[in-house]
Amino acid sequence: VTNQPAHELDRGSCVHIENCFVPTSEIIAVEETDLNKKQRNSGKWQKMAKPHAFTVYYVKKARNHRWRCSDVTFWCVDEQLCNQWIQALKELLELQTRPKHLLVYINPYGGKRQGKRIYEQKVAPLFSLASISTDVFVTERANHAKDNLFEVNINKYDGVVCVGGDGMFSEVMHGLIGRMQKDSGIDQNNPKAPLVQCNIRIGIIPAGSTDCICYSTVGISDPVTSALHIIIGDSQPLDVSSVHHNNTFLKYTVSLLGYGFYGDVLKDSEKKRWMGPMRYDYSGFKTFLSHHCYEGTIYFQPAKHTQGSPRDKDSCRTGCHICRQSEQQLAEEHKKCGLKHEEDEEEWKVIKGKFLAINAVNMSCACPRSPKGLSPAAHLADGSSDLILVRKCSRFDFLRYLIRHTNQDDQFDFSFVDVYRVKSFQFTSKLLEDNESDVTDIGKKHFGQFCRDHPACCCSIANSTWNCDGETLNSSAIEVRVHCQLMKLFARGIEENCKEAASNQSTVEQLL
Repeated sequence: VTNQPAHELDRGSCVHIENCFVPTSEIIAVEETDLNKKQRNSGKWQKMAKPHAFTVYYVKKARNHRWRCSDVTFWCVDEQLCNQWIQALKELLELQTRPKHLLVYINPYGGKRQGKRIYEQKVAPLFSLASISTDVFVTERANHAKDNLFEVNINKYDGVVCVGGDGMFSEVMHGLIGRMQKDSGIDQNNPKAPLVQCNIRIGIIPAGSTDCICYSTVGISDPVTSALHIIIGDSQPLDVSSVHHNNTFLKYTVSLLGYGFYGDVLKDSEKKRWMGPMRYDYSGFKTFLSHHCYEGTIYFQPAKHTQGSPRDKDSCRTGCHICRQSEQQLAEEHKKCGLKHEEDEEEWKVIKGKFLAINAVNMSCACPRSPKGLSPAAHLADGSSDLILVRKCSRFDFLRYLIRHTNQDDQFDFSFVDVYRVKSFQFTSKLLEDNESDVTDIGKKHFGQFCRDHPACCCSIANSTWNCDGETLNSSAIEVRVHCQLMKLFARGIEENCKEAASNQSTVEQLL
């Protein structure tokens, strides 16, 4: 401390500790430290008559994207210099876009029913250390958080935190987005309505069964890591897809919208909640053995504004250039021709057939069991969704496809699997096609090009269920549209060099 004047610090500074550096943006808190007699009589402080000290708490990065709170104490004999450093560091933290007042929703029933304990023991102390005040709301029923968000004065908060699983996040997301559209006079039942962006960030403290959204946006499902991302004020924009049926709003989705296999797994697992997280394994095995396929038609608009493709192996990472460039390109297209004109005139593609699974993902959908996810190159904020079609195949081939989700092989490298990057799509089952459903009529107006590589074959007519971020949708005819960067998370995406950074820090107190 004695060798560096505090006034030389600026917003982009790093604090130097021996041979280590930490960005000031990753400092958690700065506190004056009272050195007791025992401390003063030990080590190098013993020779100092009256040392003054302060402690800096900072983010220490470990392996596998895990973050921890570490600290280091600075000391010197000059009280004025010590106070200057404390003041300078605190002023730097004030310049950051960090939350000061948060609304926290806790689901006490999700996952292993540990949400309340996780928040009180692991998260609340960190928020207190960072001088973040909170209003905590423990939910008592389904959609309790969603309903409450339509009533509270949301403008008094810098963010909303949900403690629970993906279902809890979905509640908070629907509440915030719905509240924003209501306050702006937007009709959510209009599938073509331009939705208003939600600028209030959402923080996820994982305490559920899968925590897919947290894993796909941070790189790990760890409450302390997520709390630290919230504290330092990270911000990650996120695409949201709206799902409609016959001009009626159904749901928003940010991760998986699945028909066929994943819809059947969810429907069956809902009957076995008493089994806990193991119900997914049981229902998945049971659904795999049943090997149902479903016939229908998909109409989609390719996402021509995107800079990448589902098979380019260019994963979405912190500061993703593909998301940034795709957003700019999409904005230019909208400015040039207008949203309505663009959707009316742009060509639609059509695919008919039997499908074991139809999946649309706005993110990789990675989780500990599937580290690469359903679409490894899907991007969080490029205004598109990856549409994955798994056509009818043998049970053995389908098993090979499922196994690819757990290893490093290309899971789209099968003749019966197609993947497209789309900005909107519609689906109707064969049963509803025969009844001339409204969704089919809408799609027929836009048929510009038929994909005839895989014509429909004859099979028994049946309907599956849509899995919408872990919730069932019984309507087999839907319209889906991607809204680019509709909301923001307290996250920064998955960091590229996390392992390298961790190995560089393992020698001494590092990353400050």
